[in-house]
Amino acid sequence: MTGKGMHLLLVEDDLELGAELQRALAAHGLTSEWVRDVRHARALAEVADEEGAPRFACALLDLGLPDADGLSLLAHWRGRRVALPVIVLTARDALDARVAALDAGADDYVIKPCAPIEIASRVRAVVRRSAGQSTLVWRVGALGIDTGRHEVTLDGVPVTLSPKEFRIVVELARLPGETVSKHRLARAVAPLAEPMEFSALEWHIHNLRRKLGNERVRTVRGVGYWLEGR
Repeated sequence: MTGKGMHLLLVEDDLELGAELQRALAAHGLTSEWVRDVRHARALAEVADEEGAPRFACALLDLGLPDADGLSLLAHWRGRRVALPVIVLTARDALDARVAALDAGADDYVIKPCAPIEIASRVRAVVRRSAGQSTLVWRVGALGIDTGRHEVTLDGVPVTLSPKEFRIVVELARLPGETVSKHRLARAVAPLAEPMEFSALEWHIHNLRRKLGNERVRTVRGVGYWLEGR
């Protein structure tokens, strides 16, 4: 199983390790943006948050960064209520370091070296928890969304979706019954490129309604869309 559709923020100052980790995670379906210091990590995460269109599903955070300690960044994010799942990925294996990170708001703590397949699994787990889902198969009303197999069912019947349609459904399913902005959806569909044009997004929404039912994907005119959660 992979983490298809998930885009991460990788905060790691070691050039060799960062490049190797980025390549390894890509092999498990996890795309990422890699920065090497606290300043750039703050800029990326907080701009996305202020726009209401989160760019990242999760952050992988090293603690030993050149311009500040990773714990200070974590505490800053939590103080600003940046709701980004964070996995601390560090060589610090002392108990007090683990406790300090978890108390500061880390969702998980992983000690280097760690196999990329385990990191990918931990990413999927914290993203599931942040979305209020405890398994790989999310349930939203009559919809079953298998985030591992990249499959969707409606009343138990498989529905064939394109990769972009699937990403839209996953993003809507993170907040069932709540409006998700067009900006957020457009970025989620194309995490490594320019956000999708709204006209193209509307075309994909039209196709989703045809496949899932008009009543399941609702429009908030001029703002975005929401997924019926009942």
